[in-house]
Parts: sequence; structure tokens; C-alpha cells
Amino acid sequence: MIEKQIHFIGGGQMAEAIIRAVVNNQTISADRMSVTDINEARLQFLNKTYGVNTDSSQEKYLAEADLIVIAVRPQDNLAALGQAVQKFATPTAAIVSIVAGVTMEKLAGFFGAERPIIRVIPNTLTDTGYGYSGVALNAYANKDQVDGFLHGFGKVQYLDEALIDIFTGYGVAGPNYIYYFIESLADAGVLAGLPREQAWNVALENVTGAVVMLKQTGLHPRQLLDINNSPGGVGIHGLYELNNSDFAAGLQRSVLAAVKRTTELGEK
Repeated sequence: MIEKQIHFIGGGQMAEAIIRAVVNNQTISADRMSVTDINEARLQFLNKTYGVNTDSSQEKYLAEADLIVIAVRPQDNLAALGQAVQKFATPTAAIVSIVAGVTMEKLAGFFGAERPIIRVIPNTLTDTGYGYSGVALNAYANKDQVDGFLHGFGKVQYLDEALIDIFTGYGVAGPNYIYYFIESLADAGVLAGLPREQAWNVALENVTGAVVMLKQTGLHPRQLLDINNSPGGVGIHGLYELNNSDFAAGLQRSVLAAVKRTTELGEK
């Protein structure tokens, strides 16, 4: 287990997902984590469900923290939080921001120009052990400060900050595209005449198996498509219709729209 004190400012859904994962994975014991939030009922829930500390003042938690996780909305008062951190936290306490769109430069302006700052875009698959979180470090932070904590709720890709918004719209929003595809694929099976449960199970198994096949073989998807489709056969006729649709371009536009929205949130 990691021997760090971790304080969460904000106890929303993403903070809860991280807490749940690191507790279940025994990365950090619950009594080493604390949470403050404006919603008292939320704090009671987190304390009762996970055993994290919620009954003391933010000043006390900040003074004890090695990592301070900023888990609020981009439109919340980060300036006021920054003043509290600079007043009560130790100079070596690192900021771990999961606030979408707020740049390292802005975070340094709020929390201190020489404070270790780690900007994290957490994945939404924390309970599965899959999915990458995107992470950027400022000049005062290093991987050793945060790597163990981050791996407690999934995999990690360290990035240049210039790629963080792209990573958010593509990687972190990525499960949305997969969920939508699987739903549509199952609907296609029902449309063709299969019972809903059977179509659903086939869709899940095919998606899971296709991913495993790509990893095991190391082949490009186009190579597997070539292997799976005989001349004039069933598969190639289905692909012909898919190629005539707007599927690929629509998916790519979705990613670009998500990236654009991430940037907009950071500018507000």
C-alpha cells in the first residue's frame, strides 16, 4: 500500500470512482484519504460507504496532505481553492487536478508557480482495471510522486500537455463511442430477426473477441478484414454497405467535437 495522505477537494462521481478503485485494489487504505465537499449528504455517503475521512476541516486535511486532488468543475471558484492551498498546505504537497480543460499555466496561477502540479484526465473505466488516464507533469513534479496512486485506478499514459485535450476527447470519452457501437450492433441483430438477448450476447462476444484477436496476432484491422472476407461472400457484402455509410467520418467528427468541447470548457 502507498503511504501517502491524499485529500480530495470535491466528492463527485469521478472522485468517488477513484476512491472506490484504490480502496478495492488496496492501493491506499481508506483512512489515508479525506474528502471535503459543499454537499454534506455526499460526504456522509462517502464516509459510510468507503471509510474515508470527512469530519474535519479542510485546513487540517490540507496541512496533512501529500497529494491534493482537485475534483471540482471547471466553472467552480479555483482561485479561492488556490488561496486555501497556498495558505495551509506544505510547499511539497502536489496538486493532482482532474478538472477538464484547465491548463497547467492556470493551475500554477491558482496553486503556486513552484508547486508540483500533475494534470490528470482520468479514465471512466476505473472499476475494470482497463483504460488509460492521461497525465501531464509540470517542471516541479515527477512520476514517483503520483505513479502508484494513478495506477490504483487504471493504466497511465504520460503526455505532453499539448495533447491532453485531444486525449480527453478521444481516449477518456472513448468508451462512449464503444457503448454506442455495441448498442447499434445489437439493434442490427434484432432488426435482422434475432431475439434481443441473443443479439446482445453475440455483439459483446464479437467485440471482446475481436480486441483479443488484434492483441494476440499483432495484425492491423485491415489484415484481419482481408482474412475474414472471401470473394463475393457474406462479410464483404456487409462491409460494402458500411463503406457506403457515414460511419467512419461520423465517428471521427464525434471525436473532434469532444476535443473541441474540452478546449472550450478550459477557456471559460
